Amino acid sequence: MIFVSQNIFTIMKHLFIILFLGLGLQTLNAQEKFNLYNPEADAKSDIAIATSKAKQENRHVFIQIGGNWCGWCKLFNDLTTTDEELKTYIAENYEVVHLNYSKENQNLDVLEQLEFPQRFGFPVFVILDGNGKRIHTQSSGYLEEGKGHSKKLVLEFLQSWSPKALDAASYKK
Repeated sequence: MIFVSQNIFTIMKHLFIILFLGLGLQTLNAQEKFNLYNPEADAKSDIAIATSKAKQENRHVFIQIGGNWCGWCKLFNDLTTTDEELKTYIAENYEVVHLNYSKENQNLDVLEQLEFPQRFGFPVFVILDGNGKRIHTQSSGYLEEGKGHSKKLVLEFLQSWSPKALDAASYKK
């Protein structure tokens, strides 16, 4: 009887170790896959290109500031790239720039030009018009609900700062 208990205990111990290692590797693999923010990117150039394209296509520039180290940045990206309604709305109304903030590159010169949005934490969002003028900075905290971002609040935010929302002709009868 003692021999059987020891075998079951040994089997359970090995299963636990395998499970623990498997979950650990899965977590590491998931973290490695999130590589949205490039510390080596030229943020000024990326914003200039997005602004030029936005102006030509009557869109705004949606700058997502964060880093690959940021769990909330990943959650926001997951929501806006997997939810078809959000994904489509962004594609129709915005040019998107992912601006890196990390120990490798904080992009402080660009953040100064954007009037220090990092004061709100990460991710933080900046909306520029087609001329490159900053028209809004948004703390992501106001878009959260529960343990993630609210689709409803994110969509309302995007709609509130879209080109149509800021076009005077939209409000004339």
